[in-house]
Amino acid sequence: QVRLVESGGGLVQAGDSLRLSCAASGRTASNNAMAWFRQAPGKEREFVASISWNGGNKNYADSVKGRFSISREYAQTTMYLNMNDLKPEDTAIYYCAVGRGAIAASRSRDITSWGQGTQVTVSS
Repeated sequence: QVRLVESGGGLVQAGDSLRLSCAASGRTASNNAMAWFRQAPGKEREFVASISWNGGNKNYADSVKGRFSISREYAQTTMYLNMNDLKPEDTAIYYCAVGRGAIAASRSRDITSWGQGTQVTVSS
């Protein structure tokens, strides 16, 4: 089992930027795709972005394309989500996740491990 710990969330204003981090420990996730999901109040958890085991393949939800960027450091199995031009609709709990495969992890059923989440709140 991989243990995932997110950090970097907070309260910001619309147009601001944040960088989320996800540190993996325990069983290695270096050969797996990793992803970010989010869940807003009263809504289902949704996919945000995923990155392949070697960083060569990245996928984004349409709602964040051009504003968010996902990356990872292989040696430390740390993953990041750089979020720019934040909007109030980005307000949610953001979850780090490890995928079952090596290339992509855009569906909840593809996920084998979840972090506890970090709150991002964007005020207008």
